[in-house]
Amino acid sequence: MPLYVQIVDWTDQGIRTVKDTVKRADAFVAMARKMGCKVQQIVYTMGPHDVVTILEAPDDETMSALSLAVSRLGNIRTLTMRGYTKEEMAKIVGKLR
Repeated sequence: MPLYVQIVDWTDQGIRTVKDTVKRADAFVAMARKMGCKVQQIVYTMGPHDVVTILEAPDDETMSALSLAVSRLGNIRTLTMRGYTKEEMAKIVGKLR
């Protein structure tokens, strides 16, 4: 399955209810699973962003739907990027001439 990296920022609503963030993360993992995705890691961060999530999804459309579903709850904004493993990157650069 393709790999994705999400940069997550809490909204005003999300920071007001920050005590629920671990419960919300558990609910996100369950939501992702129901949509055919697998959350590999959720990391809370210091700095300009609040959370980084690494997950697998069957395709871009499913990943987009998951991002929209979790964002519409109002607690976070996401920036989702397609990620590549070392092996996938080796295939990509192997196509260079």
